[in-house]
Amino acid sequence: QIHLVESGGRVVQAGDSLTLSCVASGRAFGTYTMSWFRQAPGKERERVATISRSGGTTDVDESVEGRFTISRDNSKNTVDLQMNALKVEDTAQYYCAALQWSWGEEADDYPYWGQGTWVTVSS
Repeated sequence: QIHLVESGGRVVQAGDSLTLSCVASGRAFGTYTMSWFRQAPGKERERVATISRSGGTTDVDESVEGRFTISRDNSKNTVDLQMNALKVEDTAQYYCAALQWSWGEEADDYPYWGQGTWVTVSS
């Protein structure tokens, strides 16, 4: 079992940078693949970025490639999402999610979710 809490969401201007953080409680954080997803009002939840258990492999969706970076610190049970050059269309609630042992890129793959943190990008 793992419990996830996101933080860092706020209102920013287009072009700004922002870092979201997710802290996990529970054991064996290093056995979980971690992802960030987002959901904008009226839209389906979509994956933003995924990082492997060791942190050695990362993948970001093409919609944020070159702007967003995912990282983790297994000694602190944290996973961060660094977001640069934010656009209005990045406005959404951002969720941290955990999947033990396997790699997953679909929301349905992930059994553990945080409560989300809102990012609003104004023009």
